[in-house]
Amino acid sequence: MRHLMSPLDFTVEELDRLLDLANDIERNPEKYAHACAGKILATLFYEPSTRTRLSFESAMLRLGGQVLGFSNAASSSAAKGESVSDTIRMISCYADICAMRHNKEGAPMVASRVSGVPVINAGDGGHQHPTQTLTDLLTIRSLKGRLNRLTIGLCGDLKFGRTVHSLINALVRYDHISFVFISPEELRIPDYIREDVLDAKGVSYREVERLEDVMGSLDILYMTRVQRERFFNEEDYVRLKDFYILDKKKMKLAGPDMLVLHPLPRVNEISVEVDSDPRAAYFRQVQFGVYVRMALILTLLEVNI
Repeated sequence: MRHLMSPLDFTVEELDRLLDLANDIERNPEKYAHACAGKILATLFYEPSTRTRLSFESAMLRLGGQVLGFSNAASSSAAKGESVSDTIRMISCYADICAMRHNKEGAPMVASRVSGVPVINAGDGGHQHPTQTLTDLLTIRSLKGRLNRLTIGLCGDLKFGRTVHSLINALVRYDHISFVFISPEELRIPDYIREDVLDAKGVSYREVERLEDVMGSLDILYMTRVQRERFFNEEDYVRLKDFYILDKKKMKLAGPDMLVLHPLPRVNEISVEVDSDPRAAYFRQVQFGVYVRMALILTLLEVNI
């Protein structure tokens, strides 16, 4: 039995097979329509979510399976003090696989150690968001045709953004990847990412504050929102929340093949006027998220078609 806590839980070769499976699901959805008939996915979301939770539910339903769970800790026995370990032991009696989001780093890992079914980390605090990373990799590979020889700009909240941390960890395993980190000083990439991941592997990167200065050099621009829920005080959030706003004027500085990605939800960091730009790929990214989660469920349940 395998779990998914981090993108690094899969080798590059396993990732390639997973992405190939997701592409096949995209091309041949009818082939997989009953692959998980009789199987149940539990979605345990202790933290609010729209895209991730509904994407998992859509994925399981499209595979012919069923879904149960909760979308808020207040509606679960966690409100009565039940531990994560006890919850997952109980859920293991009801479901065949579980997707868990939690506001505390490491909670899904704790669950995986006592679970009787595969556990998928659907986001744990500011730490990891591996299925968003799988979505990002599938989007980039499908639209750019490769996962190497890329310059990737990561913009916004790089300190607390778990999607950013997961994506960096995954992409450093590919050849000729370089990063441009675009953030205010207060939201720069954490030291452990810089030292233990980038410097340790000799990955090329630079840190800048102005988005306009680097637009023309990027293959991918990965925008993120400044997350109110990660701040300790409202004053800092208000000061930084609109630090970056991607609009048509800035898009004119980018190359014709650059892609704009965003894990969503967005607030003000991408103007709606950018939505009609063919380089805006964030809603296509959402659709790729369903395919990759379908592939992940099949892989962890060891369902072969």
